[in-house]
Amino acid sequence: MLMKYNRKVDFPIFASSPHVYLDSAATTHKPEVVIRAMADFYRNHYGTVRRGLYQLSAQATRIYEETREQIARFLNAKESAEVVFTSGATEGINLVAESFLKHRLQENDEIVISILEHHANFIPWQQLARENKARLIILPLDQHGEIDLTALKNVLSPKTKLLAIGHVSNVTGGINPVRQMIELAHTAGVPVLIDGAQSIAHLKIDVQDLDCDFFAFSGHKVYGPTGIGVLFGKKKWLEEMPPYRYGGEMILEVTADYSRFKNPPHRFEAGTPNIAGVIGLKAALAYVSSLDLAQIHTYEKQITDHLTQELRRSGVRIIGAPMERSSVVSFLVDDIHPHDVATILDSQNIAVRAGHHCAQPLMRYLNIPATVRASVGWYNDLEDVEQLIKGIIYTRKVMQ
Repeated sequence: MLMKYNRKVDFPIFASSPHVYLDSAATTHKPEVVIRAMADFYRNHYGTVRRGLYQLSAQATRIYEETREQIARFLNAKESAEVVFTSGATEGINLVAESFLKHRLQENDEIVISILEHHANFIPWQQLARENKARLIILPLDQHGEIDLTALKNVLSPKTKLLAIGHVSNVTGGINPVRQMIELAHTAGVPVLIDGAQSIAHLKIDVQDLDCDFFAFSGHKVYGPTGIGVLFGKKKWLEEMPPYRYGGEMILEVTADYSRFKNPPHRFEAGTPNIAGVIGLKAALAYVSSLDLAQIHTYEKQITDHLTQELRRSGVRIIGAPMERSSVVSFLVDDIHPHDVATILDSQNIAVRAGHHCAQPLMRYLNIPATVRASVGWYNDLEDVEQLIKGIIYTRKVMQ
């Protein structure tokens, strides 16, 4: 029996624009508490951080750093100094590439990723390997569409300088066995970055339990605003890493001849930050933390399982059959191009994603040009699934 835990009432967009939204893997809608928090900051409390001696600036700085502490608790980091604010997961991954790995990478060294990776966790390593004459090793998939762990064991060597893996595939929805992968990598002396963009809103994240070296995510994937994200990094690594951007408020001293930089995390946060984004992220994580996450995750799984079952029953081809699936299902409807499917569904007020999902290497690996992708959030329910199935039936009629 399906749990009744739909949170659609918390999201004002569904009152103003009724529609079936099945694209939360791309971005999530925002609850009222996030919208209000950001509007209240701009209306009543706006000030810059770490710059002014006046009350508004001091208050903004306090909230800004409180959010860092809140995120550390949310991720179970050892301390808030391990939390770096970024513009999103993409910047966090690029920060690690430029500041952590670039100066460690020598000719013929190796970086290991998987064929499942989003471009944000693919291109930075591809380009870095090319610039340093290193090798990018791409792990294949097994028959279920999951990362081949035997292949990982076989490629890890003293030449391996980093393993960078997505926690959850944004195409297949598969939950990768990252704890096992981290253990294998650490046994070989290899640090690990986890791209948590698709897991942060759907799985309980404990970076100490995972023992990952880096974990990156975007606020807009977890019901927060765009333009704000987080990079968790173990303190021992952050302290070794130089800044990768330069500007105000990340320095201790500047002279005509040299500059000295602040300790982490502030040395990585040059310039005026996205303060309102941090305020919104604080409200989003408070909202998330106020709910029974175990129940919500169970509810989401039930919706996703029902979605998968109904799609199979409708005769579409589902891409991948992972042992554990998060809230993402990609599929093909007969020989109808995914863009046509999505366009027709949109005419029925059903929002899905169509395309390569920023995973072109995976599409080539699977020998398909694109897919339709439906992804679930806390605001979805069984009726949304039924509307999607009706929309697919309608699409087939239109394209006959």
